[in-house]
Amino acid sequence: MPRPNLYLNYRMRIPVILLNHNSAIDCRKCVSFLQRQKGVDIEIVVVDNCSSKNDLNELQTLCKEELCTLIENKENHGYNAGNNIGLRYAVKKGYKYALIANPDMEFPEPDYIARVISKMEVDKNIVVCGTDIIDAKGRHQNPLDYVSFWSELFWPIDMIRYKLSGKPLATTLNYTNSRYCPIVSGCCLFVRMSFIKQIGFFDENVFLYCEEPILAHQVKTAGMKLYYMAEAQAVHRHIKFQKGNPYGRMVLLCNSRDHKNKYHSDFNRLQVTLLLISSRLRKWFIKLKL
Repeated sequence: MPRPNLYLNYRMRIPVILLNHNSAIDCRKCVSFLQRQKGVDIEIVVVDNCSSKNDLNELQTLCKEELCTLIENKENHGYNAGNNIGLRYAVKKGYKYALIANPDMEFPEPDYIARVISKMEVDKNIVVCGTDIIDAKGRHQNPLDYVSFWSELFWPIDMIRYKLSGKPLATTLNYTNSRYCPIVSGCCLFVRMSFIKQIGFFDENVFLYCEEPILAHQVKTAGMKLYYMAEAQAVHRHIKFQKGNPYGRMVLLCNSRDHKNKYHSDFNRLQVTLLLISSRLRKWFIKLKL
Protein backbone atom coordinates (compact mmCIF):
# COMPACT_ATOMS: atom_id res chain seq x y z
CA MET A 1 0.00 0.00 0.00
CA PRO A 2 1.43 3.47 -0.91
CA ARG A 3 2.68 5.46 2.08
CA PRO A 4 1.97 9.21 1.81
CA ASN A 5 4.83 11.56 2.54
CA LEU A 6 3.66 12.74 5.94
CA TYR A 7 6.42 13.74 8.34
CA LEU A 8 6.86 16.37 10.98
CA ASN A 9 9.33 19.08 9.99
CA TYR A 10 10.26 19.40 13.68
CA ARG A 11 10.70 16.95 16.53
CA MET A 12 7.77 16.64 18.92
CA ARG A 13 7.83 14.86 22.26
CA ILE A 14 5.02 12.31 22.63
CA PRO A 15 4.06 10.35 25.76
CA VAL A 16 3.26 6.67 25.27
CA ILE A 17 1.02 5.38 28.06
CA LEU A 18 1.25 1.66 28.82
CA LEU A 19 -1.25 0.35 31.36
CA ASN A 20 0.21 -2.70 33.05
CA HIS A 21 -1.47 -5.35 35.13
CA ASN A 22 0.72 -8.42 35.64
CA SER A 23 2.12 -8.00 32.13
CA ALA A 24 5.73 -6.94 32.74
CA ILE A 25 7.07 -9.38 30.16
CA ASP A 26 4.81 -7.91 27.49
CA CYS A 27 5.77 -4.41 28.63
CA ARG A 28 9.46 -5.15 28.12
CA LYS A 29 8.85 -6.29 24.55
CA CYS A 30 6.61 -3.31 23.81
CA VAL A 31 9.19 -0.87 25.20
CA SER A 32 11.87 -2.41 22.99
CA PHE A 33 9.77 -1.59 19.91
CA LEU A 34 8.98 1.92 21.13
CA GLN A 35 12.64 2.72 21.74
CA ARG A 36 13.26 2.24 18.00
CA GLN A 37 10.80 4.96 16.96
CA LYS A 38 12.27 7.75 14.82
CA GLY A 39 11.20 11.28 13.98
CA VAL A 40 9.79 12.01 17.45
CA ASP A 41 11.02 12.03 21.02
CA ILE A 42 8.97 9.84 23.31
CA GLU A 43 8.42 9.47 27.02
CA ILE A 44 7.24 6.00 27.93
CA VAL A 45 4.84 6.28 30.86
CA VAL A 46 4.06 2.94 32.48
CA VAL A 47 1.05 2.98 34.80
CA ASP A 48 0.97 -0.13 36.96
CA ASN A 49 -2.58 -1.08 37.88
CA CYS A 50 -1.90 -2.82 41.19
CA SER A 51 0.07 -5.81 39.87
CA SER A 52 1.48 -8.65 41.94
CA LYS A 53 4.68 -7.98 43.87
CA ASN A 54 6.82 -10.07 41.52
CA ASP A 55 5.44 -8.40 38.40
CA LEU A 56 5.86 -4.94 39.91
CA ASN A 57 9.47 -5.72 40.84
CA GLU A 58 10.17 -6.75 37.26
CA LEU A 59 8.44 -3.62 35.99
CA GLN A 60 10.51 -1.40 38.30
CA THR A 61 13.67 -2.99 36.93
CA LEU A 62 12.50 -2.44 33.35
CA CYS A 63 11.66 1.22 33.91
CA LYS A 64 15.00 1.85 35.59
CA GLU A 65 16.93 0.20 32.76
CA GLU A 66 14.98 1.86 29.93
CA LEU A 67 14.44 5.24 31.63
CA CYS A 68 10.66 4.93 31.58
CA THR A 69 8.40 6.89 33.89
CA LEU A 70 6.65 4.51 36.29
CA ILE A 71 3.46 5.47 38.12
CA GLU A 72 2.36 2.87 40.66
CA ASN A 73 -1.39 2.69 41.20
CA LYS A 74 -2.27 1.06 44.52
CA GLU A 75 -5.80 0.14 43.39
CA ASN A 76 -7.07 -1.32 40.14
CA HIS A 77 -10.15 0.57 38.99
CA GLY A 78 -10.00 -0.64 35.40
CA TYR A 79 -8.85 0.39 31.94
CA ASN A 80 -10.22 3.93 31.77
CA ALA A 81 -9.28 4.90 35.31
CA GLY A 82 -5.77 3.49 34.90
CA ASN A 83 -5.18 5.29 31.60
CA ASN A 84 -6.53 8.51 33.10
CA ILE A 85 -3.64 8.45 35.55
CA GLY A 86 -1.24 8.54 32.62
CA LEU A 87 -3.32 11.14 30.78
CA ARG A 88 -3.41 13.47 33.79
CA TYR A 89 0.37 13.14 33.99
CA ALA A 90 0.56 14.07 30.29
CA VAL A 91 -1.62 17.14 30.89
CA LYS A 92 0.66 18.34 33.68
CA LYS A 93 3.66 17.94 31.38
CA GLY A 94 1.94 20.02 28.69
CA TYR A 95 1.85 17.34 25.99
CA LYS A 96 -0.25 17.99 22.88
CA TYR A 97 -0.90 14.33 22.00
CA ALA A 98 -0.60 10.94 23.67
CA LEU A 99 -0.43 7.36 22.44
CA ILE A 100 -2.29 4.83 24.58
CA ALA A 101 -1.21 1.25 23.95
CA ASN A 102 -1.69 -2.14 25.54
CA PRO A 103 1.53 -3.79 26.71
CA ASP A 104 1.05 -6.59 24.14
CA MET A 105 1.36 -4.18 21.19
CA GLU A 106 4.30 -4.31 18.78
CA PHE A 107 5.47 -1.50 16.48
CA PRO A 108 7.61 -2.87 13.63
CA GLU A 109 7.44 0.43 11.67
CA PRO A 110 10.09 2.81 13.09
CA ASP A 111 8.19 5.92 11.91
CA TYR A 112 4.81 4.72 13.21
CA ILE A 113 4.28 7.46 15.81
CA ALA A 114 5.72 10.28 13.68
CA ARG A 115 3.45 9.48 10.77
CA VAL A 116 0.24 9.41 12.81
CA ILE A 117 1.10 12.62 14.66
CA SER A 118 1.88 14.29 11.34
CA LYS A 119 -1.63 13.48 10.13
CA MET A 120 -3.22 14.82 13.31
CA GLU A 121 -1.17 18.01 12.99
CA VAL A 122 -2.55 18.54 9.47
CA ASP A 123 -6.20 17.75 10.32
CA LYS A 124 -7.28 19.57 13.48
CA ASN A 125 -10.69 17.84 13.44
CA ILE A 126 -9.07 14.53 14.39
CA VAL A 127 -9.11 14.08 18.16
CA VAL A 128 -8.76 10.27 18.22
CA CYS A 129 -6.76 8.32 15.65
CA GLY A 130 -6.27 4.60 15.14
CA THR A 131 -4.24 2.69 12.58
CA ASP A 132 -4.31 -0.64 10.86
CA ILE A 133 -3.83 -3.28 13.57
CA ILE A 134 -3.34 -6.96 12.91
CA ASP A 135 -3.43 -9.76 15.45
CA ALA A 136 -1.15 -12.78 15.71
CA LYS A 137 -3.19 -14.53 13.01
CA GLY A 138 -3.03 -11.58 10.61
CA ARG A 139 -6.64 -10.50 11.15
CA HIS A 140 -7.35 -6.76 11.01
CA GLN A 141 -8.84 -5.11 14.11
CA ASN A 142 -9.56 -1.59 12.80
CA PRO A 143 -11.67 0.36 12.00
CA LEU A 144 -14.76 -0.68 13.97
CA ASP A 145 -18.46 0.00 13.46
CA TYR A 146 -21.29 0.93 15.79
CA VAL A 147 -23.54 -1.83 17.11
CA SER A 148 -27.17 -1.57 15.99
CA PHE A 149 -30.07 -1.63 18.42
CA TRP A 150 -31.09 -5.14 17.35
CA SER A 151 -27.55 -6.48 17.66
CA GLU A 152 -27.32 -4.82 21.06
CA LEU A 153 -30.61 -6.36 22.14
CA PHE A 154 -29.59 -9.85 21.06
CA TRP A 155 -25.83 -9.63 21.60
CA PRO A 156 -25.61 -13.03 23.41
CA ILE A 157 -26.70 -14.64 20.14
CA ASP A 158 -23.96 -12.73 18.30
CA MET A 159 -21.45 -13.86 20.91
CA ILE A 160 -22.36 -17.50 20.36
CA ARG A 161 -22.28 -17.09 16.58
CA TYR A 162 -18.88 -15.44 16.58
CA LYS A 163 -17.51 -17.92 19.08
CA LEU A 164 -18.50 -20.83 16.81
CA SER A 165 -17.04 -19.08 13.76
CA GLY A 166 -13.78 -18.19 15.49
CA LYS A 167 -14.11 -14.56 14.37
CA PRO A 168 -13.79 -11.52 16.67
CA LEU A 169 -17.05 -10.18 18.11
CA ALA A 170 -16.45 -6.60 17.01
CA THR A 171 -17.61 -5.60 13.53
CA THR A 172 -14.56 -4.59 11.50
CA LEU A 173 -14.99 -2.32 8.48
CA ASN A 174 -12.85 -2.14 5.33
CA TYR A 175 -9.25 -1.60 6.44
CA THR A 176 -7.67 -0.66 3.11
CA ASN A 177 -8.61 3.04 2.98
CA SER A 178 -7.80 5.87 5.38
CA ARG A 179 -10.88 7.88 6.42
CA TYR A 180 -12.98 9.23 9.24
CA CYS A 181 -14.57 6.28 10.99
CA PRO A 182 -17.08 5.44 13.74
CA ILE A 183 -14.82 3.65 16.27
CA VAL A 184 -11.19 2.56 16.67
CA SER A 185 -9.80 -0.17 18.89
CA GLY A 186 -8.76 0.76 22.41
CA CYS A 187 -5.68 -1.48 22.33
CA CYS A 188 -3.75 1.27 20.51
CA LEU A 189 -4.96 4.79 19.81
CA PHE A 190 -3.73 8.38 19.68
CA VAL A 191 -5.60 11.18 21.43
CA ARG A 192 -5.43 14.96 21.24
CA MET A 193 -4.93 16.21 24.79
CA SER A 194 -7.09 19.32 24.41
CA PHE A 195 -10.03 17.03 23.65
CA ILE A 196 -9.25 14.75 26.58
CA LYS A 197 -9.34 17.76 28.88
CA GLN A 198 -12.57 18.96 27.25
CA ILE A 199 -14.43 15.70 28.04
CA GLY A 200 -12.97 15.46 31.55
CA PHE A 201 -10.83 12.41 30.66
CA PHE A 202 -12.09 8.88 30.01
CA ASP A 203 -15.35 7.80 31.63
CA GLU A 204 -14.38 5.84 34.77
CA ASN A 205 -17.86 4.42 35.34
CA VAL A 206 -16.88 1.28 33.42
CA PHE A 207 -14.20 -1.03 34.78
CA LEU A 208 -13.71 -2.97 31.56
CA TYR A 209 -15.48 -3.38 28.19
CA CYS A 210 -17.26 -0.80 26.00
CA GLU A 211 -14.52 1.81 26.36
CA GLU A 212 -14.27 2.28 22.58
CA PRO A 213 -17.94 3.05 21.79
CA ILE A 214 -18.13 5.32 24.83
CA LEU A 215 -15.15 7.35 23.62
CA ALA A 216 -16.52 7.34 20.06
CA HIS A 217 -19.84 8.78 21.24
CA GLN A 218 -18.00 11.47 23.20
CA VAL A 219 -16.13 12.42 20.03
CA LYS A 220 -19.37 12.50 18.01
CA THR A 221 -21.17 14.58 20.64
CA ALA A 222 -18.32 17.09 20.63
CA GLY A 223 -18.62 17.46 16.85
CA MET A 224 -15.09 16.15 16.30
CA LYS A 225 -13.71 13.20 14.33
CA LEU A 226 -12.14 9.78 14.79
CA TYR A 227 -9.75 8.84 12.01
CA TYR A 228 -8.49 5.54 10.70
CA MET A 229 -5.02 5.60 9.10
CA ALA A 230 -4.50 2.58 6.85
CA GLU A 231 -0.92 3.54 5.92
CA ALA A 232 0.45 2.82 9.40
CA GLN A 233 0.31 -0.63 10.98
CA ALA A 234 0.91 -2.12 14.41
CA VAL A 235 0.62 -5.67 15.73
CA HIS A 236 -1.59 -6.74 18.62
CA ARG A 237 0.13 -9.87 19.94
CA HIS A 238 -2.86 -10.75 22.09
CA ILE A 239 -3.16 -14.31 23.37
CA LYS A 240 -6.53 -15.44 24.69
CA PHE A 241 -6.57 -17.08 28.07
CA GLN A 242 -9.06 -17.82 30.80
CA LYS A 243 -8.77 -15.54 33.79
CA GLY A 244 -11.15 -15.39 36.71
CA ASN A 245 -14.78 -16.44 36.77
CA PRO A 246 -16.30 -16.25 33.24
CA TYR A 247 -19.77 -15.55 34.64
CA GLY A 248 -18.36 -12.71 36.70
CA ARG A 249 -16.87 -11.22 33.53
CA MET A 250 -20.25 -11.52 31.83
CA VAL A 251 -21.91 -9.51 34.60
CA LEU A 252 -19.16 -6.92 34.20
CA LEU A 253 -19.84 -6.80 30.47
CA CYS A 254 -23.58 -6.36 31.07
CA ASN A 255 -22.94 -3.47 33.47
CA SER A 256 -20.63 -1.74 31.00
CA ARG A 257 -23.14 -2.12 28.18
CA ASP A 258 -25.89 -0.74 30.42
CA HIS A 259 -23.82 2.37 31.14
CA LYS A 260 -22.87 2.80 27.50
CA ASN A 261 -26.44 2.40 26.24
CA LYS A 262 -27.88 4.75 28.86
CA TYR A 263 -25.32 7.57 28.74
CA HIS A 264 -23.26 7.17 25.56
CA SER A 265 -25.55 6.15 22.69
CA ASP A 266 -28.06 7.58 20.25
CA PHE A 267 -30.78 5.12 21.27
CA ASN A 268 -34.12 6.68 22.20
CA ARG A 269 -35.73 6.30 25.62
CA LEU A 270 -37.84 3.30 24.62
CA GLN A 271 -34.85 1.50 23.12
CA VAL A 272 -32.73 2.14 26.21
CA THR A 273 -35.53 0.85 28.45
CA LEU A 274 -35.83 -2.36 26.41
CA LEU A 275 -32.06 -2.86 26.50
CA LEU A 276 -31.94 -2.38 30.28
CA ILE A 277 -34.81 -4.85 30.81
CA SER A 278 -33.05 -7.37 28.57
CA SER A 279 -29.81 -6.83 30.47
CA ARG A 280 -31.49 -7.45 33.84
CA LEU A 281 -32.81 -10.77 32.56
CA ARG A 282 -29.34 -11.78 31.39
CA LYS A 283 -27.73 -10.82 34.70
CA TRP A 284 -30.39 -12.76 36.58
CA PHE A 285 -29.63 -15.83 34.47
CA ILE A 286 -25.88 -15.35 34.85
CA LYS A 287 -26.13 -15.03 38.63
CA LEU A 288 -27.87 -18.37 38.76
CA LYS A 289 -24.61 -19.79 37.38
CA LEU A 290 -22.39 -17.99 39.89
